[in-house]
Amino acid sequence: MERDYGFDPLGLMDPEGAGGFMDPNWLVYAEIINGRYAMLGAAGAIAPEILGKLGLIPQETAVVWFKSGVFPPAGTYDYWADPYTLFVLEIALMGFAEHRRAQDYYKPGSMGKQYFLGLEKFLGGSGNPAYPGGPLFNFLGFGKDEKSLKELKIKEVKNGRLAMLAILGYFIQAMVTGVGPFQNLLDHLSDPVNNNLLTNLKIH
Repeated sequence: MERDYGFDPLGLMDPEGAGGFMDPNWLVYAEIINGRYAMLGAAGAIAPEILGKLGLIPQETAVVWFKSGVFPPAGTYDYWADPYTLFVLEIALMGFAEHRRAQDYYKPGSMGKQYFLGLEKFLGGSGNPAYPGGPLFNFLGFGKDEKSLKELKIKEVKNGRLAMLAILGYFIQAMVTGVGPFQNLLDHLSDPVNNNLLTNLKIH
């Protein structure tokens, strides 16, 4: 199976079958999707902080990710709706998207056959739910041949794994240092001897 390097400390996957209690194909698919979410999340969480430091956006919108209302005790932000309304709306929208994605996983290509505001012709793609391709999901036409496509798939998974670790790092840094990840980087670059993992854990 592609991208299987034998690292499975929990024994969830048997390459020759549905090992453990999870289908190996589902584990591969889930890792790809979660990696993509993590890449978007890692970039989205740090972007306001960076843009604020560069003076490209107003300071009142350059909110550190954990003070944006994700954890109310750490800080709140005045959005266009109250937190409960936003939460219910997010659940509804994500639930709809995840339901369609699950349908396409269990019946590949099925979403391209269902009416969806005239967009269904763009959602058919390759028939592979993890890599649908097509004019909507691969509008730049990457991976024109099998070799380059395989290389891009591996790069994506590696970057997705790195992003998942980055998100974990964001959480730990927030708890230990009380500042955002970009500020952590600036502090480390200005004084690497006194601002690093070991000194932060010792001080806090």
